[in-house]
Amino acid sequence: MSATVRLATAPLQFDPQPVDRRIGLILLATDLTSEPDFVRLVAAPGVALHAARIAYANPTTPQNLAAAAPRLSEAAALLLPDESLDAIVFSCTSASVVIGDAAVADAIALGKPGVPVVTPPLAAVQGLMALDARRVSVLTPYTVETSVPMARYFEDKGLELAGFTCLGLTDDRQMARISRQSIVDAAVSATADDAQALFISCTAVRSAGVIDEIEARIGRPVVTSNQASAWAALNHCGLTAGPRAVGRLMRTAMPEAA
Repeated sequence: MSATVRLATAPLQFDPQPVDRRIGLILLATDLTSEPDFVRLVAAPGVALHAARIAYANPTTPQNLAAAAPRLSEAAALLLPDESLDAIVFSCTSASVVIGDAAVADAIALGKPGVPVVTPPLAAVQGLMALDARRVSVLTPYTVETSVPMARYFEDKGLELAGFTCLGLTDDRQMARISRQSIVDAAVSATADDAQALFISCTAVRSAGVIDEIEARIGRPVVTSNQASAWAALNHCGLTAGPRAVGRLMRTAMPEAA
């Protein structure tokens, strides 16, 4: 080698951290949608996303979803070890329902203590409450078996179900391939006449990209898993969505009690 490598002598200055706000994202290994949605809804010059994945095997059944629980602590520990985060999102709605919001938060805290945890179903409930929607319709891509615990979850949180429709799919990779037009059509069909809002479940479904279109069609707010999670995570950062906002929810402040 002909070049001489020399050590610089000028002093270096360091920022406290590269980006002001940092959000961790824990995903299923098969998730095709959460990262693109969060890049669009959350990432900005002052907000960074850091993702970790956990092993997961389809089909999407309560049994397989529950098996994700022991893997959460390890995934959380891999999110910027010895560095701070403003929030961690476990990006799976149905697994959060099956495992339980508190159990998800406890498992993540074992790997990353002291960080606020966001789960999609709880963020959705908080969002619906912020929108003053108590009677809601729900659309999921799951089977009846996987949807029943979710219906029970929302009722236990004090919501009244005006209607609950599921699409009967068992593979989250297939859920991610539902066309945008099919999502819109299914959402319109699933919205009961007397519902105050529509919730579209599943972080795999590309519903965040068509929220505004669905809201225009049904004349009511639409809350989706990734949109609600992004809204809650930004709130933990002390930020609003601004120009990244989709749907009425992301233009609505989170109540102090939440």
